[in-house]
Amino acid sequence: MVKPIVQDPAFLSQPSAPATPEDLPVGQDLLDTLAAHADTCVGMAANMIGVAKRIIVFSNEGTPTLLFNPKIVKQSGPYRVEEGCLSLPGRREAKRYQSIKVEYQNEAFQTRWKTFRGFPAQIIQHEIDHCNGILI
Repeated sequence: MVKPIVQDPAFLSQPSAPATPEDLPVGQDLLDTLAAHADTCVGMAANMIGVAKRIIVFSNEGTPTLLFNPKIVKQSGPYRVEEGCLSLPGRREAKRYQSIKVEYQNEAFQTRWKTFRGFPAQIIQHEIDHCNGILI
């Protein structure tokens, strides 16, 4: 189901709780909502649709990818970039890394690790910031 985008900084500034298998429907809502905003958005975190759980979705070179409980375990190649967000007006500068290794759970809640580079890595970092209550 397509959900409205939360724009309340007080809510978005709160760290999200770990996701559980009961949160699988939230993952589908994120996929649906990202698809509805595909012309202006490449990633979302669950708190952007009003659910304070550690779930993100992002466009992985055109393929929507869902991660539960993602965390960055390794990063390299720092750089500065200007980013925008559906939840906040304007653009802001952020520090990102060219390459990140992420530990996450898939839709079966099996733990996985994957290295992402370039723009997909940047999107994931932005969405994990959302999960951590960090607003750019």
